[in-house]
Amino acid sequence: MRENWDDLRFVLAVAEEGSVSAAARRLGVNHATVLRRITACEAALGLQIFERSGQGYTLPEAQRPILEATREVERAIQAVRRAVQGLTSPLSGEVRVTATDSFCQCVLAPMSGKLHAAEPGLRLVLLSSNAHLDLGRIHAEVAVRPALRLPEELAGEIAARLGFGLFRARGSEVTGWLGLAGTLANSVAGRWQESAVPAEEITLKADSFLVLRELCAAGQGKALLPLFLGAADARLERVRPGPPPLEAPVWVACHADMTAVPRIARVRELLVRALGEIGPLLQHGSG
Repeated sequence: MRENWDDLRFVLAVAEEGSVSAAARRLGVNHATVLRRITACEAALGLQIFERSGQGYTLPEAQRPILEATREVERAIQAVRRAVQGLTSPLSGEVRVTATDSFCQCVLAPMSGKLHAAEPGLRLVLLSSNAHLDLGRIHAEVAVRPALRLPEELAGEIAARLGFGLFRARGSEVTGWLGLAGTLANSVAGRWQESAVPAEEITLKADSFLVLRELCAAGQGKALLPLFLGAADARLERVRPGPPPLEAPVWVACHADMTAVPRIARVRELLVRALGEIGPLLQHGSG
């Protein structure tokens, strides 16, 4: 049997996404290509991997070892790619940096000019997302994230600390709360809110601090916001007494295998320095 290991990428994408269409979007190919590669892989293995139904493609329990083995193959291939990049990458080119929407818009965008001036050969690509990005699949190379700890596969350092406060529209008497949804529910602020605020007092939720800020400014409720967002907005006022001090470390990280890549190491160094310079703003809402 001659396996085509590249076909396994398509098997993994369909298994994880649950449909051919979703897998095609993830891989950046068309629907027919995914079908062709899945059929070729099944023919090479002499086994029907997926069960087809109107609800999509499902992997029978007996085929689960194939999925786990395929993930191991992917991890090995990515490790080889990272090792090659570490040996061949010059101190120039693009570096993809992922951060939350609020950090991209209000922190990284304003400092981008200074970063470019320090290293003109490097070009940052800012990827704004509140969802976790798998750096191992090269969606991004550097992550700027407030989090209590890093996943095991990442290496990084704490550049600053992010403080949170409770805000409402200036002059309002609103009593209801705005809730933190999606990945924000697992943040320091989200966990405190879940433990301290009754569910019936939450009138509306959002998965973005930028959206929550706008809802708060419109008088829709009180919102837990990063201090750098709330304190700088003249439409808002801080609610006191608020919650106990809430803080999270702000990490600048990359995949552990990529720490020696010159352009990635340099961007991390610049980001750590720049974030440290505005540390009081991030932690306390003022410089």
